[in-house]
Amino acid sequence: MTADRAVAGSTTLDTKLSGVLGGRTAQALQRAFDLVTVGDLVAHYPRRYAARGELTALARLPLDENITIVAEVLEVRERTMRSRRGSILEAKISDGTGILTLTFFNQAWRARELKPGVRGMFAGKVSDYRGARQLAHPDYQLFDDEARPGEGADAAAERWATEPIPIYPATGTVSSWQLQNAMAIVLDGLGAVDDPLPESVRRARGLLGQREALELIHRPQREEDWTAARRALRFTEAFVLQAVLLERRAAARAQEAVRRVPKPGGLLERFESGLPFALTDDQHEVGGEILADLAEPVPMNRLVQGEVGSGKTVVALRAMLAVAESGGQAALLAPTEVLAGQHLRSIARMLGPELAAEVMPTLVTGQMPAADRRRAALRVAAGQARIVVGTHALLGDTTSFADLGLVVVDEQHRFGVEQREALRLKGRHPHVLVLTATPIPRTVAMTVFGDLDVSTIRQLPAGRAGIETHVVPLAERPGWRARVWERLAEELEQGRQAFVVCPAIEPKVAEDDAEPAPADAVAGPAASVAGVLAELRAHPRLSGARIAPLHGRMGADEKDEAMRAFAAGDLDVLVATTVIEVGVDVPNASTMVVVDADRFGVSQLHQLRGRVGRGSVPGLCLLVTAAEAGSLARDRLEAVAGTLDGFELARVDLELRQEGDVLGATQSGRRSSLKLLRVTRDGDLIAEAREAAAAVLADDPGLAGHPALAAAVRRRLDDESTEYLSRG
Repeated sequence: MTADRAVAGSTTLDTKLSGVLGGRTAQALQRAFDLVTVGDLVAHYPRRYAARGELTALARLPLDENITIVAEVLEVRERTMRSRRGSILEAKISDGTGILTLTFFNQAWRARELKPGVRGMFAGKVSDYRGARQLAHPDYQLFDDEARPGEGADAAAERWATEPIPIYPATGTVSSWQLQNAMAIVLDGLGAVDDPLPESVRRARGLLGQREALELIHRPQREEDWTAARRALRFTEAFVLQAVLLERRAAARAQEAVRRVPKPGGLLERFESGLPFALTDDQHEVGGEILADLAEPVPMNRLVQGEVGSGKTVVALRAMLAVAESGGQAALLAPTEVLAGQHLRSIARMLGPELAAEVMPTLVTGQMPAADRRRAALRVAAGQARIVVGTHALLGDTTSFADLGLVVVDEQHRFGVEQREALRLKGRHPHVLVLTATPIPRTVAMTVFGDLDVSTIRQLPAGRAGIETHVVPLAERPGWRARVWERLAEELEQGRQAFVVCPAIEPKVAEDDAEPAPADAVAGPAASVAGVLAELRAHPRLSGARIAPLHGRMGADEKDEAMRAFAAGDLDVLVATTVIEVGVDVPNASTMVVVDADRFGVSQLHQLRGRVGRGSVPGLCLLVTAAEAGSLARDRLEAVAGTLDGFELARVDLELRQEGDVLGATQSGRRSSLKLLRVTRDGDLIAEAREAAAAVLADDPGLAGHPALAAAVRRRLDDESTEYLSRG
């Protein structure tokens, strides 16, 4: 990865890397990190900084991960291989306490470089060989202490010992020092950089300019350099993000929407008078906020977050009926076929035969038979279906609306902003209501949903029996797996029903739209629906139980049939993937067993257990895991078992998650929205940036006087559009 030095000042952030680093290097960076331009590369910030005198704690290195460490060579020896011709060179490196072995096959010449006492950076995948950690065929760069031109020996020695070394997120094919070398080339050629942060905002906070900050974060000479650079770049990131969200919010409010006001004695009033239960105070309050929004001549953009089972669907249905009264249509976008079907049945049941006949709730999904889908599309296009429930199929060209007045997006974390926008564009500035059962801390709501008003439902309906959650620790108690199935049988013998959730459909076959397992999940093959189904059917106490599978690879009719049978009590156990994560409501279901629970995130587990304990039957959730006590995976599960408060779990989840995992690409429209910002840590900074961005936009709504900020906002919005189009 080498290239000629770029001419100083000849490149910009938009310059393609291929023109600066050469085609081979540019291709390697694009394959490894999706870096295409100089701007992409300089935003690939160091993960941490090391000093040449500082060593790495080798004892805590994770197995099977690519790492970059600073260490010292202790000894080097060569030995002949027994089973075949050739030799093995082994170099032992140390941090002063732990020892790691570097192994090279038929590369004896490396002994001339790897001499005892030499220090350097070593990179590779950590593996285990006979109980000892090793790096097989690692890459490395040894430190030198050569003086720079005009630098004395003493100054060179001091710089050598104290100058921070950037350690970059790297891969097995592109090392940290290769990134450092590439960074040096582009920075040498990079000219002035327009600063998106207005000078008044920057000066008020004593922040470095953009160009200087980029220089010092990648090539610091002392610790103070990179800390000042990070401070400036972090605030700039927050400021641009909030400017994007505020501009999107202003653009939405500048549009004209049709007022949707329910009539006395109309659909909404008739629906409420027929409800067999009383709405909670929170449902009344949030419902009032929504009705007030719908009565305005500007589009509503509201997020309703609420605990699992808090009754968000009822609140959304009230809004749909208010729109239906004015002849408008409401579309509910759900993330899965199973959830869409469940929503349709739930809505039809709540409406009752008379109201359902008037508003004609209609299902539109991709897996419906062609004839059924055509009939549904005609009802929607003609305006007969005033409530439409569907999956991504609603976004397609074959679905059009007569008068789309309200878009409801369920489980927003499964959709991107641009998908919400694609459905919104099918109407004339319709109102938008976003639902999520994944509670969101204030800083996340401000960062992810800064273009929306936020309402919260905390209260649960009266009469819920509650849920007990227990971790089943197979690492210490392997015999307890048999007890799990005994406990399941005991619940069935009381006339109750159960879910058993697995991370895979068949061995080595994941759900098509499954979320990736957490990085700390226990290694090895994941439990599968097929395997657990066979295990349950062979269990003596479950021989008479009616057990069926449910997963995403089944046809729409098969899934629907399984859910209908379970809801009707004709099945005792559903062995499923996370297709039952949200929306499934069977009051007689008392037990939730999650096998290999460490492969699910905190919010997923909270969602899953919310499927039981929904009626007068007490809920039991068993989180089965082989994760060892004290591990991060086990801590996650213990946190879930320790509280039913989703808002507390959301806080714990953010603290436990790895850095950068708060916003996924589906939210941000880019491979990773947050570079230096961390919503768990930077809440005050995000709030400050939002206030500053709001002040700038209030004075200059079109950003005519702030061209660099306008360009940064446009670039971010373009990234979202490009990502959406690339997903088809």
